[in-house]
Amino acid sequence: MQNGAGAMSEAGQLNGRGWTRGQCLRSLAAGSTLLPGLLSELLAEDSGVPGAVRGLLQLPHARPRANRVIMLYMSGGVSHVDSWDHRPRLFRDAGKTVTVNEFQGRKGSFSMYLKAPQWKFRPRGNSGTEVSDLFPFMAECVDDLCVIRSMKSDHTNHYEATLGMHTGSFTFARPSMGSWISYGLGTLNRNLPSFIVLAPHAPYAGGQVWGSDFLPGAYQGTRVVPGTEPVANIQRRVGSEELQRLELGLLAGMNRRHQVQRSDDPELAARIQSFETAFGMQREMPDVFDLSDETEQTFRSYGLQPGSTAGFGWQCLVARRLAERGVRFVELIDTGASGNWDAHGDMLSHAPLAANVDQPVAALLKDLKQRGLLDDTLVVWTTEFGRTPFNAAPQAAGREHHHWVFSSWLAGGGVRGGMSWGQSDDYGIDVASDEVHVHDFHATILHLLGLDHTRLTWRNSGRDYRLTDVHGRVVHEILS
Repeated sequence: MQNGAGAMSEAGQLNGRGWTRGQCLRSLAAGSTLLPGLLSELLAEDSGVPGAVRGLLQLPHARPRANRVIMLYMSGGVSHVDSWDHRPRLFRDAGKTVTVNEFQGRKGSFSMYLKAPQWKFRPRGNSGTEVSDLFPFMAECVDDLCVIRSMKSDHTNHYEATLGMHTGSFTFARPSMGSWISYGLGTLNRNLPSFIVLAPHAPYAGGQVWGSDFLPGAYQGTRVVPGTEPVANIQRRVGSEELQRLELGLLAGMNRRHQVQRSDDPELAARIQSFETAFGMQREMPDVFDLSDETEQTFRSYGLQPGSTAGFGWQCLVARRLAERGVRFVELIDTGASGNWDAHGDMLSHAPLAANVDQPVAALLKDLKQRGLLDDTLVVWTTEFGRTPFNAAPQAAGREHHHWVFSSWLAGGGVRGGMSWGQSDDYGIDVASDEVHVHDFHATILHLLGLDHTRLTWRNSGRDYRLTDVHGRVVHEILS
């Protein structure tokens, strides 16, 4: 395929031999980086969904249970034994010593002192799932949650563990999960990006958390920074929308002619599509941030003051509004690479961080459920790893990094609520049963969206890459 005109001519010839229009376009798109936005829009026209923009694959691989994802990422490493994983023996045996074969990334034999959790656990909801007093509001929603207590990661450093949780790669930059999903499914609203990240501060691993790496740049996340101007330059600078349309139409024509001679440049294709998306965003994004149509009760439920654009309550409310408008993948990051859940010095630092997110997350779950959106919205709550149930000193107030086992949860979108899956050992040191590695976590999320993690691939440097690398098992036991 040499250029856009040649591509469309070839499609017409194929169609003349009995192929459907969609089959022609998918065939052309499968091995090409040419005009991904244009091809996606043409495919979307066949979908019957107004305003839809599909991804480049023949979609979906299976019947989806969820149509969108809201990912709630707690940066720094939330302590599983102080939140979601009740270990009674850890309370009882606090101060006793245990021997472990790794500590802070160092291999060997280490004698450690068990540390009691700072918060009490109680059975919650009809399911009786035990949650600590750290998260009293989320505990009210426990019958909608599937708590996974056997998560496992491959790295004990923030950078690598954050990269792994978002990209499936713990060592090298790879496309983020949001980018893979955008590539596979596109968006239901061509006026908004398919992947949006609400992040007040840059996290560990920075923009790689929402980067597209070797996937076309059109699939990378768009970062929104909470504040008075969440998206810079969103207001048009010309007198009218019609005048702007004329200017952009002229520019688009020039861009297309320029691209015909550079059909193998994916960055150029992504840049052209970004112009098209930006125009749509000018029309629709201001409405996303205009909360004047929300009720006083809604503001109270999210713990948000009318007019405020700070805090996790604003992020959660905007996430719901983005989900309503067809954004495929929304990620909320509560803090950045500092001032986060990395409680080396004092576990009580978890308290204000939990207060920032607890009520808003519960309000988001209840809001989605009340609006009928939770059934096909997958809500993901996670962190990069847990924290040690032990310390080197008997009176240490904090906890260290711990990737052997930690906790996450899923809700909505085809997941069984009111259950827990997997167990850690008596002290929460290692997985005791039903391990869920990060690769399994990703495979399950993709499966709920109708995507086969072994088939969602992109050829790069002679190899087919995927989010789960060469690993991953769908955890069917937690699906409804």
